[in-house]
Amino acid sequence: MANEPVRVGLIGAGKNTRDRHIPGFQTVEGVEIAAVANRSMQSGRQVADQFNIPQVYGSWQELLEDESLDAICIGTWPYMHRTLTLAALEKGKHVLCEARMATNSSEAQEMLDASRERPELVAQIVPSPMTFKVDDLINKQINDGLLGDLLAVEIQVLGRDFVDVGGPLHWRHNRDLSGYNILSMGIWYEAMIRWAGRATKVMAMTKVNATYRLDDNGNRVGVTIPDHVDVLCELANGAQAHIRISAITGLSAGNDIWLYGSDGTLHLDGQLNLTGGKRGDSQLSEISNPPEGQYAWRVEQEFIGAIRGEEPIVHTPFDVGVHYMEFTEAVTRSAQSGQAISLPL
Repeated sequence: MANEPVRVGLIGAGKNTRDRHIPGFQTVEGVEIAAVANRSMQSGRQVADQFNIPQVYGSWQELLEDESLDAICIGTWPYMHRTLTLAALEKGKHVLCEARMATNSSEAQEMLDASRERPELVAQIVPSPMTFKVDDLINKQINDGLLGDLLAVEIQVLGRDFVDVGGPLHWRHNRDLSGYNILSMGIWYEAMIRWAGRATKVMAMTKVNATYRLDDNGNRVGVTIPDHVDVLCELANGAQAHIRISAITGLSAGNDIWLYGSDGTLHLDGQLNLTGGKRGDSQLSEISNPPEGQYAWRVEQEFIGAIRGEEPIVHTPFDVGVHYMEFTEAVTRSAQSGQAISLPL
């Protein structure tokens, strides 16, 4: 029912929750952010005071006992996503879970299985927003036949800084917290499959160049999550894809995406400008992307709309999250074994 009241509880209120989810929920009529549980009571109170949230809980367990809450937004690091999702669903609450979905594919599969046992509840993963404004435009060019048959995809996501040995330790460098997730690889893979389709086979090489970092106390901590990765993929449609993600490419040209087809080519630059050309053209030409055709962030609106029965979850359902977690895990398995890994796992 439109505008049906929905009370949301926050578990974890980091930067993305504060910058994206809270403002997003606050724009939806009939939605109240009613409670928060953060890493400490103090940090929870700070968030509550900043955003006028009436209830602060000292633990996520206490928050989930609040029967007045209809839905939970999980904003913790990936290592807690499975535990919190399963507990929230068991308590009969809708779940919006921060990306990446989990630390590995088995945890993600447990989350999907639990959501399927409660089909009356909405389960959504926060999507990759990297290419939102051009996804529909790319798909239109492909559907209109500009490429012909898709043959190859090249994705480069390159930082512009040099290798940072001994730099500060971020949670993304900690395998206990992040799992198999590597840099922004899963985020860009999720974006790619919207227009190029899923991988069915993966071969990868990875490298840890910054082998240690410094924690908050200045102590050295060994790092095992790669800072440079090359992935070759066989896609379900028969095309091949090459994905390179790196944090060691000082002074690089940045991000660059190419889609090569039997009859045409598409190029997406680092500013999300799309150009294309067909057989017989001498160069690529700009493809206009009018603002009214661009998809914009509306994750929280989609979540509430699904709870109210007004729309399905598109960005991003749990089954898609399981697939990108399988891809992510396959990259590490391939890099460690030197073998090609078939998907699904």
